[in-house]
Amino acid sequence: MLRRVYGVDLGTSSVKIYSLSKNKKYMQKNMVAIRNGRQVIAVGNDAYEMYEKTPRNIQVNCPIQNGKIANISVMEVGLYSLLKKIEPYTPFGAVMYFTVPVDATAIEKRAYFTVANGSMLQNNKVLMVESPIADALAMGISPQESKGSMIVNIGAQSTELSVIAGGKVIISKSLQLGGMKMDEGIISEIRKNYNLHLGRRTAHRLKTAVGRLNTQSKEARKVVGIDSVSGLPREETVSSVVVNEGISSCVDEIAKEIKTFLERTPPQIAYQIAQEGIYLTGGSTRLPFIESYLGNDTGYSFKLSGLYEQCTIQGLEKIIQDSGLQQWASPIRQRKL
Repeated sequence: MLRRVYGVDLGTSSVKIYSLSKNKKYMQKNMVAIRNGRQVIAVGNDAYEMYEKTPRNIQVNCPIQNGKIANISVMEVGLYSLLKKIEPYTPFGAVMYFTVPVDATAIEKRAYFTVANGSMLQNNKVLMVESPIADALAMGISPQESKGSMIVNIGAQSTELSVIAGGKVIISKSLQLGGMKMDEGIISEIRKNYNLHLGRRTAHRLKTAVGRLNTQSKEARKVVGIDSVSGLPREETVSSVVVNEGISSCVDEIAKEIKTFLERTPPQIAYQIAQEGIYLTGGSTRLPFIESYLGNDTGYSFKLSGLYEQCTIQGLEKIIQDSGLQQWASPIRQRKL
């Protein structure tokens, strides 16, 4: 009874935390700024403000790569700092529900336990919820009753394709495609068309401002980058046509992978998916017209979730609040040597 309860979704772009005691969700950028390889100087949104603006002795990194924990110690520092902003630390520990990819190995799953029970965070009970299950619950899909539901979660660095039927995830695949790949496509197209090199943050802002995946919409924005020939700063007016070309190359790859994935799905379940439509969620689905673009490429209808990057943490909130949904959370324990 003395333990606090949290739902935690560790994403490449941002960390989402749900606090049961406050009945509130929090979101911060998943960034940690480190000086000289050991001194943490900023976490979350503060660290993101320093991204691409730091001297050589300060690195701003994300401890999550392709949806999985890549740096345990840095992730622990980041999670501890964010939890401390929500509520004061308690020695009694907490119950933490983490979302994990379906294809995570046993070692990758134990990394979540290590993050929650390291040098800074201790005495915490850790439970694991598969990400597609949390997404399904948030979008009103009953995993037990589903005869075949496909969920596509497009995140910052990875896209997870999953099919739920008969109360479990029967098939899943993780792709190294997402919002950051779209940003790289924009950078590449602008370098090719304007001989101008942009940073990732500028490319992301362009994607948000004029990215539409709609050829009928033509806009332009002024940006400042580095001239590829002279190496000097230069201002340029960039057309939305060029931006959309960079974005569409990544979205085309996702559409191709979806079609290949559906070919591996049992026919009776694929038929059910075709009747029901494919559920689309994730932070990178904020891109306007992405559901119709994917629909035209694949021939399937898509249902876009309005929860976007909040979808998975919304599913965790439902599991935490409803004792009848606890079956979807399984404990992660420390391995005994």
